[in-house]
Formats: sequence, structure tokens, C-alpha cells
Amino acid sequence: MLRELRLLDGPNLYFPRAACKVVLDLHELLELPADAFVARASAWGTVGTPGGAGTEIRARVLARLLIGLTRRLAATAGVGRLAVRSRPGPEAGELTVAFPWRRRELARALGVALAVTLEGGTASLEGVEPGPAPVTPRPTIPVVAVTGTNGKTTTTRLIAHMSRCAGNVTGWSSTDGVFIDGVAVETGDWSGYGGAGRVLSDPTVQLAVLETARGGLLLRGAGALFNDVSVVTNVGADHLGMQGIYTIDDLAEVKGVVPRLTREGGWAVLNAQDPRVLAMRSTTKGRPWVFSLDASAPGVRTALGEHGRVTTVLDEQITLLLEDGQVDPLIALVDVPMTLSGLSRHDVANALAAVSAGLAIGLPREAVLEGLRTFTSEQNPGRMNLWVVGGAVVALDLAHNEDGLTALLSVVQGMRLPGGRVVTVLGAAGDRMDEQLRELGHLARHGSDDVVIAQKDAYLRDRSPEEMVALLRSGAGDVPAYDDEVTALRAALIGRKPEDVVALMCHQDRAGCERVLTASGGVRMTAEQVRARVLAAS
Repeated sequence: MLRELRLLDGPNLYFPRAACKVVLDLHELLELPADAFVARASAWGTVGTPGGAGTEIRARVLARLLIGLTRRLAATAGVGRLAVRSRPGPEAGELTVAFPWRRRELARALGVALAVTLEGGTASLEGVEPGPAPVTPRPTIPVVAVTGTNGKTTTTRLIAHMSRCAGNVTGWSSTDGVFIDGVAVETGDWSGYGGAGRVLSDPTVQLAVLETARGGLLLRGAGALFNDVSVVTNVGADHLGMQGIYTIDDLAEVKGVVPRLTREGGWAVLNAQDPRVLAMRSTTKGRPWVFSLDASAPGVRTALGEHGRVTTVLDEQITLLLEDGQVDPLIALVDVPMTLSGLSRHDVANALAAVSAGLAIGLPREAVLEGLRTFTSEQNPGRMNLWVVGGAVVALDLAHNEDGLTALLSVVQGMRLPGGRVVTVLGAAGDRMDEQLRELGHLARHGSDDVVIAQKDAYLRDRSPEEMVALLRSGAGDVPAYDDEVTALRAALIGRKPEDVVALMCHQDRAGCERVLTASGGVRMTAEQVRARVLAAS
């Protein structure tokens, strides 16, 4: 009956502190006839209405019984009071039971005892060695935690850059690694508990910026007991169907852990144009500081009415709106290189989020503005990196879901010169749901003149290359497919004219693709070149 027993080391979906998660398969108990169920369950507590076999009533009765059973088992080990929560498990017929833990081995033994008791066995917690206590970091320096579906890494990097412009020794963790004052001390995906701990354990760090991804929250919990400023960029369809997260609402609940950890007196920086994110202001102790591309969005008025603040765009300038009606223009979008002269609207949103967080954490205004002026694509590898090859533009971006591809296509369409063509190099990881892969193909087909598929063998995630190509083609049509990103990019560059733009969803071999571009005479576009291209295209 025991499907999973996981000790979460930090605040999580169930509790604001370390917790034990036990997933139980209850199919047998759910399908028992009512009299047999009562006979089995009577020893665990008062059954009440048993509910019919396979009914939702039976599932709820079981959930209540298991909460009581967990507490009674804990009492045998001397734990007099224990918070216990239950919810449906990752699959139908499963139940998740969660409770905080103070001693690792005792918590593990309690989870096992619960499963053994359900199977009709007898379990005792007597003599169990309690084990160590949780070691979740309690920050002693200011902390900004960043989560969301898109834009997390870019926003994390930009906030850290602003902090360094203020003269702070800054540590940040992200999907690209752990950095201490600009130096990579760990590489790879550190957007979870381990990355946060690595940053917060460095005695030189004066300000921490912690990217906090869905996977880290579900597998180990948040990496700190609290943060001073939380940022939620957005919530969209991504990684659905994994670890019990099947809907965008489920995903929003996971992301919502981060603003719930904002300490009283802090700020929750929330996307006012995403209803699920805006609603998180009701679960946080922090004050709302929202950001919005649309200064007239209802969420803007809501935040100002709740004594919050707003960062938005007025007259193509990043602007602050304060609760007393003050309007404070900060900087023109054309002076913020990452926004591509305002063309990249999703990067404008990332800039708004970073400005909000930077000011909320107490960075000087001039440091925030200097950070905006000096943050370039070299400091944001893999995110909207623009090259020019024989006059044609090539955009490399980690577009990994529908929102990311939509944003990428909007940028390249805005850089296509009259008479030019848009070519998209399409690809994705295999852990997306079938309909998501089809939708990526559909978006590429309708947002491009030509599409080629790049297979990504390192990201198949239990799918075959043939299956991935078939699903992408079901949306994109019968387009060519190549074995890897480098080969697909070479094919996309053939016959390109100066008016054209190539969009590459680059996940696996950025270095190899950049070598291809360099060998083809390509160079990184400067801010001046980007501005000129946008003007010419418009």
C-alpha cells in the first residue's frame, strides 16, 4: 500500500516547515463492501458512514480515519500533539498523508508504521532511534525568492545584477547553477533546496536571490524558512502530469508556497495580469507589490486599494504607481537592452518584476536603474540571445512551453524585415503531455513561414525520438526533422536572406549552436543593432 515516503526538508505544499509525505494506495479498502470495510476500519477509529465501494464518500471517510490513525501511532512514540493533513494522491485511488517532523528517523518510522497498519500488520515505534532534526536554513541576510513558470531565471539574474550594482556581495541560485558575486561555484540545475542552502551558507554573501522551481518545492521543499521578498512571475501549463500536478490550478498551489513564506513587513511581488498569481496576495503576510504591462488592469487598482505598489509601463517607460496617487517614471524601455527596445514584452514583464523586487528589498534607486541599463544577453545566456548571420537574425531562446514559444515568435516576427521569412527550429522535452507537444507544433506552424524539428536525445524522458517527432508533426505538419539542434540549425540557415529571422528553441547544445553561428560569420547583436532592426522591421 505504500507508494512513496518522502521527507521534505523545507517549507512545502503541506506545512510551512519540514514535513513527511506518505502516499498510500487505498484501492483495496476503497473497493471493500461496506460491512467488510467497517470490520477492517473499526480498529482505527469511529467509522460513521462507511460509504459504498468505490465512492467519493468512502475516500473521504478513509482520509479522516487515516488522520486519526496517524496521530494514535505517533502517540505511542510519545508525540502528544501532531498536525496531520490529507489530500488525494498523485493517482486515482491514492491518498497523501502529511505531517511535520522534528526527528528524521522517527518520522520515517511513523510513515512506515501507517502503511503496515493499513495492510493489517502491527507496527511499533518503541525503541526507534529518533535521528537528526531538520536543518532548514534560517536566513540572517535579506532574501529574495523567485518562482513562476516562465522568466524565473532571467528575473533572478537581473535582481542579482542590480544588487551587485549596489555594491553587495550577492549570491544567487538558479537552473544554471550557484553563483557567488558572479563566480559559478556549482553548475547545473540548483533551483531548489540545495542551491538555497549553498548560497545561504556562504559567509561573504550580503543578499541572496533564490530561484525556486516546482520540482524543488515538491521533492525537498523550499530552501529557507522565510524570505523578505517573494516574486511570482506567472503560472502556465508546464510539467503537467508529473508528481501529481495535473492542472494549472494544482501548479499555482505549488508556486503559492513561496509568497506564503514572505515574512511580515516584507513584499509579495505578483503578476497583476495573472489571476492565479494575483490571488496569492490573500495567502501572504507581505504587502502586495504588483507588476503589469497594462497600467489599466484590474489587478493594478486592486493592489493600490490594498495599500500596495505597482510597477507598470506608461508612455513606454517603466513607471512606479504609489498608493497616494504618485506617478514616478523610472526609465524608458529603449534604454533597457534586455527588452529589445520594448519589442520583447515578456522581458519587459521580467524587468518590471525585477524592479519591484529590487526596490522592495531596499536597493538604491540608482543601482536598480544601472542594473537595467547594463544587463545584456551575455549575462543572460540562453534567453533571447540574438545573432546576425549574413544580415539575417537568429534568436536562441530556452522556449520550453507554449508561453515561451509564443513570446519567442512575437520577437522574431517583430524583427522580420519586409519580404522576409520566419523559420522556427522546433523541439521540446519529452516530459510534456501529448496535447502540449501538439500545441507547440501548432504554434510554430501558425507563427512561422517554415518549421524544422530538432530532436533532443538528452531530454526524451522515457519517450522515443520517433514518438516525439510524430507528436510535434501532429501540430506542425509534415516538416523536416533532424537528429539534433546543431544539424537543424545548419539546415535552417541554408538560403537565408538578410530580411529573414530564425527562431531556435535551444535546450540541449547551446555551445554547439553558437559555434555553428560563429563559423558562419555570425556575431552577437549589439543593443544599437537591435534597435535599428526593430525600427526597420516596423
